[in-house]
Amino acid sequence: MAGSKSWTLPARLRPKPELLAFDVEAALRSMVLLRAEIPEDAFTAGPLGVERVGHGTVIESGGRKVVLTIGYLITEAESVWITTHDNQVVEAHALAYDYSTGFGLVQPLRPLDLPSLPRSSAAALEIGHEVTVLGHGGLSHSLTTQLIARHEFAGYWEYLLEDALYTAPVHPLWGGSAMLDNRGRLVAIGSLLVQQQDRSSEHDANLFVPVDTLEPVLEDLLRYGMATQPPRPWLGVYSSEESDRVVIAGLIARGPAHEAGISLGDTVMAVAGAPVDSIANFYRAIWSQGPAGTPIPLTVLRDEQPVDIVVKSANRLLHLKQPQRH
Repeated sequence: MAGSKSWTLPARLRPKPELLAFDVEAALRSMVLLRAEIPEDAFTAGPLGVERVGHGTVIESGGRKVVLTIGYLITEAESVWITTHDNQVVEAHALAYDYSTGFGLVQPLRPLDLPSLPRSSAAALEIGHEVTVLGHGGLSHSLTTQLIARHEFAGYWEYLLEDALYTAPVHPLWGGSAMLDNRGRLVAIGSLLVQQQDRSSEHDANLFVPVDTLEPVLEDLLRYGMATQPPRPWLGVYSSEESDRVVIAGLIARGPAHEAGISLGDTVMAVAGAPVDSIANFYRAIWSQGPAGTPIPLTVLRDEQPVDIVVKSANRLLHLKQPQRH
């Protein structure tokens, strides 16, 4: 769908160039379409698919231009292609993926005559602020939307974003889309479609990851393909939250928790003796125990009985096919 001209956003939702304080047409030249192919035996092939499509934004650091996107689009990719604003198709490779932030970097395999978008902090954005969301394909694939909330987001796959940005109306192809502030600076990258609750109803919203979280790890990602701080411990569980309880809703086959004897339906009562009442607190408690490889003592409720289990945590990245360095 992303590469087709057959879909467009309604004209009333598109950015109005005459109302913006920056050149949106120039900014759109920094947007590319990403297509990634993933091997069928890849760790993420099942949940994320073997063909992934989304957007990317050309950024620059130290004179080097790369494409910034949301990481799940390129995780374990064996081939990546980018399409520019003028429909040039260029081979690229997955340069880096950072699981903690969720960002990914793509390196084109030949120089591109494309401008990079300047970056800025999302800290100044307030609820109710109007922002511009760009996608590859011009104004008809771009959106004027509003920041409707900002708060932490805990993903069931052992992911925690302390300051997620939520917008509505939503972009239909959100993955890797670029959020710009009122000066045309890149402040966040599109990640998910989620349900956002307000006082009276629940409705769709896009979740964006602020680029503030990228800056501390960007140079490591460019140089090494990964962040250099010790990796967090990973258990290989999918978690759900039910009435202030954390329930094991899924297990990675042969993952650390599965190997240790954790079962579907177990309710996590405590980590190292400290009670947990939310997925976010569950993750924080795990990560506070030490780096990947640290034994994680869990107390779970099973058949109304407490059970103590120690899970030898692992480095999640070691389970993934690594980017091929070019």
